[in-house]
Amino acid sequence: MSHAPPRPAARSRLQERSALRRSLRIGLIFGAVAVYITVVGLLPSLDARWIVVGVVSLGDAALIAIGLGAGAAIAGRRWSPDFWPLALPSFFAGSVAGGLLALLALAMRVFDLRPIFITLSPALLKVLTFGLGAPVGAVVLILGGALLATLGGALTLAPTGIRTPVLVGLASIVVFGVFQELIQIMMQYGKFIGALRDAIFTWEGLSPQGAAAIFVLACGGALVWTRVLRGPVRDRFAGLTAVQQNRARAARIAVFVLLLVLFPVVAGSYIGQVMLLVGLYILMGMGLNLEVGLAGLLDLGFVAFFAVGAYATALLTADSPHALASYTALPSLSYWAAMPIAVIASVIVGVLFGIPVLGVRGDYLAVATMGLGEIVRVIVQSDMAAPLLGGAQGILQIPKPRIGGFELADPVDLFYLTLAASAVAAYFAWRLENSRLGRAWMAVRDDEDVAQALGINLVKVKLLAYGLGAAFAGLAGSIFAVMLTSIYPSSFQLLISINVLALIIVGGMGSLPGVMVGAVALVGLPELLREFGEFRFLFYGAALIIMMRIKPEGLWPSATRRRELRAAAGGGAPDDPEEAAAFAAEPLSAAQRPAQ
Repeated sequence: MSHAPPRPAARSRLQERSALRRSLRIGLIFGAVAVYITVVGLLPSLDARWIVVGVVSLGDAALIAIGLGAGAAIAGRRWSPDFWPLALPSFFAGSVAGGLLALLALAMRVFDLRPIFITLSPALLKVLTFGLGAPVGAVVLILGGALLATLGGALTLAPTGIRTPVLVGLASIVVFGVFQELIQIMMQYGKFIGALRDAIFTWEGLSPQGAAAIFVLACGGALVWTRVLRGPVRDRFAGLTAVQQNRARAARIAVFVLLLVLFPVVAGSYIGQVMLLVGLYILMGMGLNLEVGLAGLLDLGFVAFFAVGAYATALLTADSPHALASYTALPSLSYWAAMPIAVIASVIVGVLFGIPVLGVRGDYLAVATMGLGEIVRVIVQSDMAAPLLGGAQGILQIPKPRIGGFELADPVDLFYLTLAASAVAAYFAWRLENSRLGRAWMAVRDDEDVAQALGINLVKVKLLAYGLGAAFAGLAGSIFAVMLTSIYPSSFQLLISINVLALIIVGGMGSLPGVMVGAVALVGLPELLREFGEFRFLFYGAALIIMMRIKPEGLWPSATRRRELRAAAGGGAPDDPEEAAAFAAEPLSAAQRPAQ
């Protein structure tokens, strides 16, 4: 018995019901997020901080972002290319999100919820209801959420020439408002810069006049770029020869490096310290990227190599009873002499670690390497090794590096040391990736049995991956030791290995630029958000989830990785001509080559 297709009117009703269900689901999701940040106490903490003094607090901005996000999620489904068919679903989703907050406000008004949730205070109720009381404030929450969601949907469907400048202007205000303390510190040098700072900021934060000026300048700059400059620049670049395009890319890289070199000097010691920490994780990320991204060897004991580099540097240079010079005939070495020894020691330990796990694969390899890393931590903390390694008391009085009569004591000075080490390490990692050894690593990652059948020596290739990856970690550990001038076993926890693995996954597996972007995203930003206390880890986790949902292949993946994920998902060739050209230029790995 055949069924007749639904009539146009019935089809229209089905589409309306489907849109209504999706709007309800999106509204409930965003409303639940708003209720959650309120109940756990994040909203009161954010509300205590101004973005624009006397106008918008960070808590207000969070609620506004939730309302706009509900509408953007509706419009992002692209049920219709026009706004008006999506206006009602956006309005409904926003009203649902605001309605959940309104229900919370009414519950706080009727019931005493503080014995369960201590943050739900009368002061918070006043903030939620805008000082209007529970009934009127609840209505304002519902209408405000609906209007914000409608605006978010309209902004999402707006032309790029309108949407981009508005978003850039709003994002600039948020950045200047959230990081106003750091920006004011960076703007304290020079009479003109000081006058500009006083015109933009007050002692409490960003002034309304400053916010308006920042929005106009940022919005105007983005508008000029999207409407006037972007097209001619792209056309001009496309008209260049291949050699000229390479020179233009080299010039952009040179400008970026110059700005990177000058920025810590202008920004001050705190930013220099953050950038130094990011540089150390970049070094470790490049090393683990050789093991995991290229060779496919999941290593959760990577922190052991980092610890070996730090302890080797400390034992060879420290003015301490635990240093080798205190009970042997060996003299104390300078940092420049101890650093290569520390790297070699890390390589040796990396090879020794690789031998027991040569035949282990997959998740079992992660467990085995984690056990090896824990062995190193236990040995360092043990009483048996305390006479040599200091035990829980660690090793103190590690001298700073010196160049002639100049001591690299400031974090900015050590950042330049880390930057130079990262540049050298990146060059070697790049050369290794495009070498025969790099191709052998990728073949082993794709299929060990096929790689062995093709004549690749698995033992040699795996041990080289462990040893060379450990060299990068040992170099980072050596710089880490002189950065702190003391080392303790508690500094080398499993969490470091997990963070390094997370940054190469977020940045893009097998991608050197991805390692750098991942380190900035997962190490630099949380350091800048330390003032938010324990809530920064909430931001950290939320950012991880969002990034993995939006960019599952990583923020800056390699072309090979993108192709592999597209093939696994059944996707075809990329739509972007430049991306398709990059895919075509990227060599295939061993498992992807067609049979001869």
